[in-house]
Amino acid sequence: MMAEEEQGIRLTTEQQKKRRSRSIAIAIVLLALVVLFYVVTIVKLGPSIMDRAL
Repeated sequence: MMAEEEQGIRLTTEQQKKRRSRSIAIAIVLLALVVLFYVVTIVKLGPSIMDRAL
């Protein structure tokens, strides 16, 4: 039973490197989108948003 569960897809070193590269690229794109949304929000609300009372 355990032997069946342990067998699976084994990635080559090249495939692991490509997977890591894709993951890093996706993380960079997501970070860029977060920064873009933040900047657009601040620009739309205006600089006085930081001066308002909480």
